[in-house]
Amino acid sequence: MKAIIYARYSCDNQREESIEGQLRECKAFAERKEFTLVGTYIDRAVSAKTDNRPEFQKMIKDSAKGLFDVIIVWKLDRFARNRYDSAHYKAILRKNGVKIISATEVISEGAEGIILESVLEGYAEYYSAELSEKVIRGMTENALKCQYNGSFVPVGYTIDDEKHYQLDPLNAPFVKEVFEMYAGGKMIKDIVVYLNEKGVRSSQGKPMTKTTVTTLLKNVKYKGQYKYRDILIDDGVPRIVSDELFQAAQERLKKNQQSRSRFKAKTEYFLSTKLICGDCGSLMVGDSGKGKGTVYNYYKCVSVKKKTGCHKKSIRKDYIEEIVLHDVMEKMFTEDMISDIAEKAMKLQENENTALPLLKKQLAEVEKGLDNLITAMQMGMLTKSTKKRLDELEEQKERLETDILKEEIQQDVLKKDQVIIWLKNMKRLDLSIDDNKRRLVDTFVNAVHLYDDKVVISFNFRDRASKIALSYDCVSDCANLGEPSCF
Repeated sequence: MKAIIYARYSCDNQREESIEGQLRECKAFAERKEFTLVGTYIDRAVSAKTDNRPEFQKMIKDSAKGLFDVIIVWKLDRFARNRYDSAHYKAILRKNGVKIISATEVISEGAEGIILESVLEGYAEYYSAELSEKVIRGMTENALKCQYNGSFVPVGYTIDDEKHYQLDPLNAPFVKEVFEMYAGGKMIKDIVVYLNEKGVRSSQGKPMTKTTVTTLLKNVKYKGQYKYRDILIDDGVPRIVSDELFQAAQERLKKNQQSRSRFKAKTEYFLSTKLICGDCGSLMVGDSGKGKGTVYNYYKCVSVKKKTGCHKKSIRKDYIEEIVLHDVMEKMFTEDMISDIAEKAMKLQENENTALPLLKKQLAEVEKGLDNLITAMQMGMLTKSTKKRLDELEEQKERLETDILKEEIQQDVLKKDQVIIWLKNMKRLDLSIDDNKRRLVDTFVNAVHLYDDKVVISFNFRDRASKIALSYDCVSDCANLGEPSCF
């Protein structure tokens, strides 16, 4: 099988050595599995909380070309720390005939592997969210003291030894001039030309552009306000422009904005990859429309949308999502279920390491080859090629012994109490937040089959599916759009 390696590190306390270590272990894994390595994709200093990773996207695109069959990652959290992204891109890869394998986490090929993989990916997302909260707490403390919180320093300021903002005597006058020119009617493109002629550079040390000038004009620090998330402190930063001048610039910016919003809010349909039409087996996806001035959101069968023969009625988004979420909370978070999931995760990790037998077999073959060579040498058959082969086998033996030792001392990926704590934290998620709803569905729900009179919910962690009768008096607002009612 043809394989590639995907490696990534995300932050400043990880270095190039982090990539080298991942590549070394992934290459050793490929050798053990007898895969043919055909390339690597590496993202440096990029978080897996987002899918905006250049090499990652290139890898996903290349998977459709048939260049490789397997993606090897050091751990699953190198691929994604977001359950939605993980499910979405794994579905694309499956369609392209490519699968993902972790070099250090033993996950079986069978159905029971779904349990362990869900726990590992869910825990990775939980760890990422928890780490983010800790970082935010530290940055909030800095913000309350009006201290520099990282990133680029705005043009016109410097940072002193106590991490406070101070005026830059060279560039602060240019900042004030920018506000005066813009409020006075100058075009941004003319201001850009003026600043570049004067040698003023952006926060990144690059020539000024229309984007950097527009961003500068919106920065409240220039009127003396320190802002971080919900924290806003007047006079927390040395003032460069007056409130009146700043406001005049904002009014002109607002007037010149394009009528259509650049960032249009989107409704998240987090059952889109899970909800299946009970009539034809197609996916049901999110859709919306207007009726009597109101926007309605619902799920609709793909076959109905394509008009290929299915007559499944649409169902209101909030209605079906509430049913699924309620069933998850009721079935997944009992004390018995929490204990059962944690126990299954531990048992799966205790399964026999499939890599060890292969490594030991290879070691036995190498030792046999060494014995044969030594016997030949004792009989006087010593040549340059014999000596070279002896060195190669000695080196291979040393590497195999190291790999075997690493496999034998490898500890569990997770401890039971870690899984239990993670599950109990999931139980306390605020379900008024869409992201939390998505995390619950992605982690625990395998599929939701929608019929005319019932919904059948299959879980990743239970053998039996839930069957819930649907209410016939639930009439969808889709009818107002010319859509059929729910049921």
